[in-house]
Amino acid sequence: MSEDQQIPGEEIAEKPVLKVLYQDEYLVAVDKPSGLFVHRSFMDKDEQFFALQLVRDQIGRYVYPLHRLDRPTSGVLLFALTRDVARQMGAAFTDKTIRKTYYALTRGHLLGEAMIDYPLKEKLDKIGDKFSRADKPAQEAQTSYQSLATASLAVPLGKYDSVRYSLVKLLPATGRRHQIRRHLAHLRYPIIGDINYGDNKQNPFFLQYFGFKRLMLMAKKLEFAHPVTGEALSIETGFDRQWLSVFERLGWQEKDFA
Repeated sequence: MSEDQQIPGEEIAEKPVLKVLYQDEYLVAVDKPSGLFVHRSFMDKDEQFFALQLVRDQIGRYVYPLHRLDRPTSGVLLFALTRDVARQMGAAFTDKTIRKTYYALTRGHLLGEAMIDYPLKEKLDKIGDKFSRADKPAQEAQTSYQSLATASLAVPLGKYDSVRYSLVKLLPATGRRHQIRRHLAHLRYPIIGDINYGDNKQNPFFLQYFGFKRLMLMAKKLEFAHPVTGEALSIETGFDRQWLSVFERLGWQEKDFA
Protein backbone atom coordinates (compact mmCIF):
# COMPACT_ATOMS: atom_id res chain seq x y z
CA MET A 1 0.00 0.00 0.00
CA SER A 2 1.35 3.44 -0.91
CA GLU A 3 2.18 5.67 2.02
CA ASP A 4 -0.62 8.17 1.45
CA GLN A 5 -3.24 5.60 0.56
CA GLN A 6 -6.43 5.41 2.51
CA ILE A 7 -6.45 3.38 5.68
CA PRO A 8 -9.43 0.98 5.61
CA GLY A 9 -12.22 2.39 7.73
CA GLU A 10 -11.48 6.03 6.82
CA GLU A 11 -13.75 6.13 3.77
CA ILE A 12 -15.64 9.38 3.20
CA ALA A 13 -18.91 8.18 1.70
CA GLU A 14 -20.91 11.42 1.63
CA LYS A 15 -19.88 14.87 0.47
CA PRO A 16 -18.52 16.58 3.60
CA VAL A 17 -19.06 20.18 4.59
CA LEU A 18 -15.73 21.40 5.90
CA LYS A 19 -15.63 23.56 9.01
CA VAL A 20 -14.20 27.00 8.20
CA LEU A 21 -11.78 28.01 10.95
CA TYR A 22 -10.77 31.39 9.51
CA GLN A 23 -11.67 33.47 6.46
CA ASP A 24 -10.99 36.97 5.19
CA GLU A 25 -10.50 38.35 1.67
CA TYR A 26 -7.00 36.88 1.45
CA LEU A 27 -6.99 33.55 3.29
CA VAL A 28 -9.29 30.70 4.29
CA ALA A 29 -8.51 27.86 6.68
CA VAL A 30 -10.60 24.72 7.17
CA ASP A 31 -10.56 21.66 9.39
CA LYS A 32 -9.62 18.75 7.11
CA PRO A 33 -10.97 15.37 8.25
CA SER A 34 -8.83 12.26 8.24
CA GLY A 35 -9.17 10.34 4.97
CA LEU A 36 -9.58 13.34 2.66
CA PHE A 37 -7.05 14.17 -0.05
CA VAL A 38 -6.04 17.84 -0.32
CA HIS A 39 -6.16 17.70 -4.13
CA ARG A 40 -6.15 15.18 -6.95
CA SER A 41 -3.17 12.89 -7.30
CA PHE A 42 -2.24 9.70 -9.11
CA MET A 43 -3.61 7.68 -6.16
CA ASP A 44 -7.12 9.11 -6.22
CA LYS A 45 -8.80 7.36 -9.15
CA ASP A 46 -11.66 6.09 -6.97
CA GLU A 47 -12.11 9.30 -4.96
CA GLN A 48 -15.00 11.74 -5.28
CA PHE A 49 -14.05 14.47 -2.84
CA PHE A 50 -10.98 16.68 -2.40
CA ALA A 51 -10.41 19.47 0.09
CA LEU A 52 -9.45 22.01 -2.58
CA GLN A 53 -12.67 21.51 -4.54
CA LEU A 54 -14.83 21.35 -1.43
CA VAL A 55 -13.48 24.66 -0.14
CA ARG A 56 -13.84 26.29 -3.55
CA ASP A 57 -17.45 25.15 -3.79
CA GLN A 58 -18.29 26.19 -0.22
CA ILE A 59 -16.98 29.75 -0.45
CA GLY A 60 -17.58 30.27 -4.18
CA ARG A 61 -14.01 31.37 -4.97
CA TYR A 62 -10.89 29.88 -6.49
CA VAL A 63 -8.41 28.83 -3.81
CA TYR A 64 -4.67 28.19 -3.83
CA PRO A 65 -3.35 25.37 -1.61
CA LEU A 66 -0.44 26.56 0.53
CA HIS A 67 0.78 23.38 2.21
CA ARG A 68 0.12 19.68 2.37
CA LEU A 69 -1.48 17.39 4.91
CA ASP A 70 -1.23 13.67 4.26
CA ARG A 71 -4.53 12.03 3.51
CA PRO A 72 -4.84 10.31 6.90
CA THR A 73 -3.81 13.43 8.85
CA SER A 74 -6.58 15.72 10.07
CA GLY A 75 -6.49 19.36 11.08
CA VAL A 76 -5.84 22.94 10.01
CA LEU A 77 -5.48 23.34 6.24
CA LEU A 78 -4.75 26.80 4.83
CA PHE A 79 -5.52 28.23 1.38
CA ALA A 80 -4.84 31.60 -0.25
CA LEU A 81 -7.54 33.46 -2.16
CA THR A 82 -5.24 35.42 -4.49
CA ARG A 83 -2.15 34.51 -6.46
CA ASP A 84 -0.07 37.24 -4.78
CA VAL A 85 -0.97 36.07 -1.28
CA ALA A 86 -0.21 32.49 -2.33
CA ARG A 87 3.26 33.63 -3.39
CA GLN A 88 3.87 35.46 -0.12
CA MET A 89 2.64 32.59 2.00
CA GLY A 90 4.69 30.12 -0.02
CA ALA A 91 7.77 32.15 0.85
CA ALA A 92 6.75 32.15 4.53
CA PHE A 93 6.49 28.35 4.56
CA THR A 94 9.85 28.09 2.79
CA ASP A 95 11.46 30.55 5.22
CA LYS A 96 10.03 28.62 8.20
CA THR A 97 8.28 31.65 9.66
CA ILE A 98 5.05 29.68 10.12
CA ARG A 99 4.76 27.78 13.41
CA LYS A 100 3.00 24.42 13.03
CA THR A 101 1.72 22.47 16.04
CA TYR A 102 0.65 18.82 15.79
CA TYR A 103 -0.75 16.35 18.30
CA ALA A 104 -0.22 12.60 18.12
CA LEU A 105 -1.28 9.53 20.06
CA THR A 106 1.68 7.18 20.28
CA ARG A 107 2.48 3.69 21.50
CA GLY A 108 4.25 3.54 24.84
CA HIS A 109 5.02 6.14 27.48
CA LEU A 110 7.06 8.87 25.82
CA LEU A 111 8.13 11.20 28.63
CA GLY A 112 9.60 14.68 28.85
CA GLU A 113 10.46 16.96 25.96
CA ALA A 114 13.31 17.15 23.48
CA MET A 115 14.34 17.92 19.94
CA ILE A 116 14.50 15.03 17.48
CA ASP A 117 17.36 15.91 15.14
CA TYR A 118 17.45 12.96 12.75
CA PRO A 119 18.09 13.36 8.99
CA LEU A 120 15.62 11.63 6.70
CA LYS A 121 16.07 10.13 3.27
CA GLU A 122 13.55 11.47 0.78
CA LYS A 123 10.52 9.19 0.47
CA LEU A 124 9.70 8.44 -3.17
CA ASP A 125 6.51 7.01 -4.66
CA LYS A 126 7.00 4.30 -7.26
CA ILE A 127 4.68 6.11 -9.68
CA GLY A 128 4.68 9.79 -8.77
CA ASP A 129 8.44 10.02 -8.22
CA LYS A 130 9.65 7.45 -10.73
CA PHE A 131 11.94 10.01 -12.42
CA SER A 132 13.44 11.29 -9.15
CA ARG A 133 16.90 10.29 -7.94
CA ALA A 134 16.87 7.54 -5.35
CA ASP A 135 20.45 8.16 -4.19
CA LYS A 136 20.03 11.60 -2.65
CA PRO A 137 21.67 12.02 0.76
CA ALA A 138 19.49 12.25 3.85
CA GLN A 139 18.09 15.74 4.48
CA GLU A 140 18.20 17.55 7.80
CA ALA A 141 14.98 17.15 9.81
CA GLN A 142 14.10 18.46 13.26
CA THR A 143 10.97 17.99 15.35
CA SER A 144 10.47 19.21 18.90
CA TYR A 145 8.17 17.16 21.11
CA GLN A 146 6.55 17.51 24.52
CA SER A 147 4.76 14.71 26.33
CA LEU A 148 1.37 15.93 27.57
CA ALA A 149 -0.17 12.81 29.09
CA THR A 150 0.26 9.07 29.44
CA ALA A 151 -2.20 6.27 30.13
CA SER A 152 -2.23 2.48 30.46
CA LEU A 153 -4.86 -0.19 29.85
CA ALA A 154 -4.57 -3.34 31.94
CA VAL A 155 -4.84 -5.56 28.88
CA PRO A 156 -2.05 -7.99 27.86
CA LEU A 157 -0.76 -7.51 24.32
CA GLY A 158 2.09 -9.49 22.84
CA LYS A 159 4.90 -9.81 25.40
CA TYR A 160 3.58 -6.93 27.52
CA ASP A 161 1.04 -7.09 30.35
CA SER A 162 -0.53 -3.72 29.51
CA VAL A 163 -1.16 -1.34 26.63
CA ARG A 164 0.45 2.09 26.97
CA TYR A 165 -0.28 5.37 25.21
CA SER A 166 1.10 8.91 25.16
CA LEU A 167 -0.39 12.16 23.94
CA VAL A 168 2.43 14.17 22.40
CA LYS A 169 2.64 17.77 21.18
CA LEU A 170 4.99 18.24 18.22
CA LEU A 171 6.51 21.26 16.48
CA PRO A 172 8.30 20.38 13.23
CA ALA A 173 11.08 22.81 12.34
CA THR A 174 11.47 21.29 8.87
CA GLY A 175 8.91 19.82 6.50
CA ARG A 176 10.14 16.49 5.20
CA ARG A 177 7.64 14.00 3.91
CA HIS A 178 6.06 12.03 6.77
CA GLN A 179 8.56 13.71 9.07
CA ILE A 180 6.61 13.45 12.32
CA ARG A 181 5.56 9.88 11.63
CA ARG A 182 9.11 8.81 10.83
CA HIS A 183 10.68 10.69 13.72
CA LEU A 184 8.37 9.11 16.29
CA ALA A 185 8.93 5.68 14.76
CA HIS A 186 12.68 6.37 15.04
CA LEU A 187 12.22 6.91 18.78
CA ARG A 188 10.25 3.62 18.95
CA TYR A 189 7.05 5.47 19.87
CA PRO A 190 5.11 5.15 16.59
CA ILE A 191 1.79 6.90 16.02
CA ILE A 192 -1.28 4.76 16.51
CA GLY A 193 -2.92 3.91 13.20
CA ASP A 194 0.22 4.43 11.13
CA ILE A 195 0.22 1.57 8.63
CA ASN A 196 3.69 2.37 7.30
CA TYR A 197 5.75 3.13 10.39
CA GLY A 198 3.48 1.84 13.15
CA ASP A 199 2.99 -1.21 15.35
CA ASN A 200 1.23 -4.17 13.74
CA LYS A 201 -0.04 -5.38 17.12
CA GLN A 202 -1.13 -2.05 18.55
CA ASN A 203 -3.07 -0.96 15.46
CA PRO A 204 -5.43 -3.98 15.37
CA PHE A 205 -5.89 -3.71 19.14
CA PHE A 206 -6.80 -0.04 18.85
CA LEU A 207 -9.49 -0.86 16.27
CA GLN A 208 -10.91 -3.60 18.46
CA TYR A 209 -10.86 -1.58 21.69
CA PHE A 210 -11.81 1.90 20.46
CA GLY A 211 -13.94 0.90 17.47
CA PHE A 212 -12.32 2.86 14.65
CA LYS A 213 -9.18 2.90 12.54
CA ARG A 214 -7.28 6.03 11.52
CA LEU A 215 -3.94 7.75 11.87
CA MET A 216 -3.98 9.50 15.26
CA LEU A 217 -2.14 12.60 14.07
CA MET A 218 -3.68 16.05 13.76
CA ALA A 219 -2.44 19.46 12.64
CA LYS A 220 -3.74 21.39 15.67
CA LYS A 221 -2.57 24.94 15.04
CA LEU A 222 -0.93 27.33 12.56
CA GLU A 223 0.62 30.59 13.75
CA PHE A 224 1.97 33.26 11.41
CA ALA A 225 1.92 36.93 10.46
CA HIS A 226 -0.88 37.86 8.07
CA PRO A 227 0.73 38.46 4.66
CA VAL A 228 -1.20 41.70 4.06
CA THR A 229 -2.02 43.24 7.45
CA GLY A 230 0.91 41.88 9.44
CA GLU A 231 -1.49 40.82 12.20
CA ALA A 232 -0.38 37.85 14.30
CA LEU A 233 -2.76 35.00 13.48
CA SER A 234 -3.31 31.78 15.40
CA ILE A 235 -5.67 29.35 13.68
CA GLU A 236 -6.57 26.30 15.72
CA THR A 237 -8.96 23.39 15.52
CA GLY A 238 -10.47 21.26 18.26
CA PHE A 239 -10.33 17.51 18.81
CA ASP A 240 -12.98 15.64 16.83
CA ARG A 241 -15.39 13.08 18.29
CA GLN A 242 -13.02 10.15 17.73
CA TRP A 243 -10.19 11.89 19.57
CA LEU A 244 -12.59 12.79 22.38
CA SER A 245 -13.79 9.19 22.64
CA VAL A 246 -10.16 8.11 23.16
CA PHE A 247 -9.69 10.81 25.81
CA GLU A 248 -12.77 9.58 27.65
CA ARG A 249 -11.64 5.96 27.72
CA LEU A 250 -8.10 6.90 28.79
CA GLY A 251 -9.29 9.26 31.54
CA TRP A 252 -8.03 12.47 29.91
CA GLN A 253 -9.79 15.86 29.76
CA GLU A 254 -9.72 17.97 26.61
CA LYS A 255 -9.41 21.16 28.68
CA ASP A 256 -6.04 19.96 29.97
CA PHE A 257 -4.56 20.16 26.47
CA ALA A 258 -5.86 23.54 25.32
